[in-house]
Amino acid sequence: MNILPLSRYSYSFPNPQYANDEGLLAYGGDLSVNRILTAYRNGIFPWFNEDDPILWWSPNPRLVLFLDDLKVSKSLAKTIRKNTFKVKFDTNFKQIMNECAKIKRDGQDGTWITDNMIETFCELHDMGYAHSFESYYKDELVGGGYGLAIGDMFCGESMFAKKSDASKVAFAALVNRLKNNGFSFIDCQIPTDHLISLGAKIITRDKFLKLVQKSLENCKNF
Repeated sequence: MNILPLSRYSYSFPNPQYANDEGLLAYGGDLSVNRILTAYRNGIFPWFNEDDPILWWSPNPRLVLFLDDLKVSKSLAKTIRKNTFKVKFDTNFKQIMNECAKIKRDGQDGTWITDNMIETFCELHDMGYAHSFESYYKDELVGGGYGLAIGDMFCGESMFAKKSDASKVAFAALVNRLKNNGFSFIDCQIPTDHLISLGAKIITRDKFLKLVQKSLENCKNF
């Protein structure tokens, strides 16, 4: 397929089912709030290197965590019971993004969490769409992550940890919060061994896009 350019004057996207299995669908446009929301409501997300044009993806397959499927290991359960970390939500959103941007990831040069991305997601946070989940050790932020709550899905973006299990504890707390508030699943985007070990499942893009559309009919409060 041809990778289509996006106009700065329209927020519309090509049908995500037209993307190849790798998922690259379109390029260009901008990182405005309206474009980001339109993308996620259509099962699309931005992912690109800092010096590249903005790239928009909808991969096949997709990784999803249905909330009841969360796997908590014995060691993680022990850490949670010991209250080693204090978990908070939405108290340090920008710092969470900055910490995620610093993480070195195998096979990646730099980060897609650019200054423009941080600016847009902070605006989405102020609007009530973007949320952070945070682990503290002795009042120091040591782990957590962020994402978007849309419909009854949470679109996970990135996590970081400075102490063992710090991000996992915050993630488990996020899952519990989402379950209690009526959410259905977390979009984990691209399959990783780490997330699969926590219970995430690989599904087809077609099934994922149907889940997204159903999710938009069931808006929940984070």
